[in-house]
Amino acid sequence: MRPYVILHMGISIDGRIVTKTWPKNLPFGGHYERLHKEFDCDAWIVGRITMAEFAKGKPKPMRAREKFPRKTWIAPKLGQGPYAIALDAAGRLHMNTDKIVGDGLIHVLSESVSDNYLAELRRDGISYLFAGRKKLDLARALEKLQKEFGVKRLLLEGGGGINGSFLAAKLIDEISVLVLPLADGSAGMPTLIDRKTAPAVPLYLSTCSQLDGGVIHLRYTLAKRA
Repeated sequence: MRPYVILHMGISIDGRIVTKTWPKNLPFGGHYERLHKEFDCDAWIVGRITMAEFAKGKPKPMRAREKFPRKTWIAPKLGQGPYAIALDAAGRLHMNTDKIVGDGLIHVLSESVSDNYLAELRRDGISYLFAGRKKLDLARALEKLQKEFGVKRLLLEGGGGINGSFLAAKLIDEISVLVLPLADGSAGMPTLIDRKTAPAVPLYLSTCSQLDGGVIHLRYTLAKRA
């Protein structure tokens, strides 16, 4: 068993997702955060680069005094959720905080991370689980999140590469897209879903609504799980 996964993103009309060059007055943030809450999920998940934007201060490495088992570790103060989940196979995030916007932080790691890194996470009260030896097994990670942390509904809010990996692994149940009244066209920039050439995935439109400021909210479902 795994959580029900909703991909929730905002895009330009040409599918771009990097907001650096977008006008600051776009009616985006309010709609996005409102829907984030209305989905009432137990957790949200992003990749290392996105999560790094929430880090507090400079890295504070630790030197481990023991060897840690490659087993799930739940911080004493984690609480019952909602959770902020970071995919970080190599252990390169240095967050210096155990909460992101009030949500308890969980790292998804590979077994190749160092004991020094695990000591740092434990010092900072950051929970973690393992899903693969060197590369992340997303399906295994989701199973552990449900079994060990009680996550039944999960918002996927990653970059194009992570979204593409979830799609390729058939781990997305629903897609929620806010289409902004904006043409980007930046060459070589990430899009909603980036992956290697593969057969297109059929979607089924469930709702289409126009929001304030010319924003269109589209919701799609994918084929039911086996």
